[in-house]
Amino acid sequence: MMNDFPFFQVIIGIILACVIAWLSYRFRLLSISGAWGALILGSVIFGFGGLSWAILLMGFFISSSGLSKLLSHQKSAVNEKYAKGSTRDMGQVFANGGVAGLFVILHLFFPTEAFPWMAFAGSLAAVNADTWATELGVFSKLSPIHMITGKKVEKGTSGGISIEGTLAALLGSLLIGALAIIFWPGSVSPLMETNWLLQILTIGLAGLFGSLVDSFLGATFQKIYYCPVCKKDTERFPKHVCGSNTEYLRGWHWLNNDWVNVFCGLAGGLMMLLGTL
Repeated sequence: MMNDFPFFQVIIGIILACVIAWLSYRFRLLSISGAWGALILGSVIFGFGGLSWAILLMGFFISSSGLSKLLSHQKSAVNEKYAKGSTRDMGQVFANGGVAGLFVILHLFFPTEAFPWMAFAGSLAAVNADTWATELGVFSKLSPIHMITGKKVEKGTSGGISIEGTLAALLGSLLIGALAIIFWPGSVSPLMETNWLLQILTIGLAGLFGSLVDSFLGATFQKIYYCPVCKKDTERFPKHVCGSNTEYLRGWHWLNNDWVNVFCGLAGGLMMLLGTL
């Protein structure tokens, strides 16, 4: 394995990751910690995977960060619900891309097999689906419903789903699916049993599944706080947007939004992994 280790590719990957991390920080897509996280994750994916793997990562990052920035003013009314803003920090970078990075490392041990690539695509499809659902779902004309109780909830509430948000999730997932098939790595064996359209749809549905896992965890086990002044639940801690201290309301104490995103990416990746093995 060491004889085939892509030393030159890793160096190029680190350089490209440095450039992208700096530009992302410069345009306030990432905080300083987020830029360091992007440098580490980008070096792994660019260096160990190569151009095709980097394109999928950039497809997720550009589309999700772009939506977050472009729509930040329009969705300011629900920002009180979210733990963090549109400028991603290191925790968010690793939460959204860390699982995909693990599948790139798996590719090193199985360089010609399709399953690490498909799992990588499924993982990024899931986190992209979740981001698109979050960013576009708030524009739903109707109130979302709680995934477990079926009752109407405020827009931005963890575990709330809507038709618009679900469709946005599917579109975001299909985008990654299309990129995965268009930029299929030359060293990876093709999946001859299925046609390209079915492969895109499979990745899209795996990503949608991952986003629904995210919503389920948000509705059940994610740690949620409560603002006694605004009388609203929120992911924010220790202070709400109004400046008041928030109080623990429900959920597992360790399961914050970053961990929920990890499980979202893991669900999408494992769905593809099980489907291709």
